[in-house]
Amino acid sequence: MNPKFRFRVRAPHAVAAMTTIVLCLASSAFAQDEARVKAGMNAWKNAGCAECHGAFADGERQRDEAPAGANLRSTRLDNAALTEVIRCGRPSTGMPRFDEGAYTQRACNGQPTGAVPDALYPTPRMLSLEEIELVVTYLRARVIGRRAVTPQECAYYYEDLADTWCEK
Repeated sequence: MNPKFRFRVRAPHAVAAMTTIVLCLASSAFAQDEARVKAGMNAWKNAGCAECHGAFADGERQRDEAPAGANLRSTRLDNAALTEVIRCGRPSTGMPRFDEGAYTQRACNGQPTGAVPDALYPTPRMLSLEEIELVVTYLRARVIGRRAVTPQECAYYYEDLADTWCEK
């Protein structure tokens, strides 16, 4: 039997097997990434972020008495800067800190550790460092760089309540 012929017969099977493996790994990675995005969205919802930034992080706050949050759909901050702002807040701007150890255990805004500034808005609830990372993952995947809120985004955010909150 010609060795070239034997390779040609087996090559399609090898390509099919490799394609199947790559697709399985990719779908597994996508499922893990999607789980992280969902976890970040849940941390966003449960930490009170939407009160100031709006459900879709477009600056349309949900409570009139809350400070006006930035429109994060158009932010140019990279992941490190987003993490820093969420961890440390921004004194005198209405942005609270969400890291219990910010300022006292971990330096913030280029300053050495010390006392927590008085000019920070009260935090609805503290987040763990992992939750802060997940919020950044959510913002990067579902918010930043997006323009108008689509019905699909609304349904993703409100899940089971989409029929009540989202226009069709």
